[in-house]
Amino acid sequence: MYRDIIKITDREGIIKVIKISVCIGSACHLKGSYNVINGIQKEIEKNDLGDKVSINGTFCTGNCGSKGVAVLVDNKYYGVEPAKVEDFFNDVIMKMV
Repeated sequence: MYRDIIKITDREGIIKVIKISVCIGSACHLKGSYNVINGIQKEIEKNDLGDKVSINGTFCTGNCGSKGVAVLVDNKYYGVEPAKVEDFFNDVIMKMV
């Protein structure tokens, strides 16, 4: 489930990779973290963003009270339900690319 971070450079020479960390702790595992990781990976592939988005699993983030699986994107936490991964990806990640 862990992907290497690939660095890219835009016209200004700035390196930008969106890092997504998905909690795989006990509570998030029960909420469907495996399905969230797989769903995000599918969205990355579908949108050909393998060079711009990095995803990895992480142990408990301490955000167990959030609705859905705790997902950290560029230092901000989101609660992502497995059935809503595509919406999350479009609403959050695609706006950052």
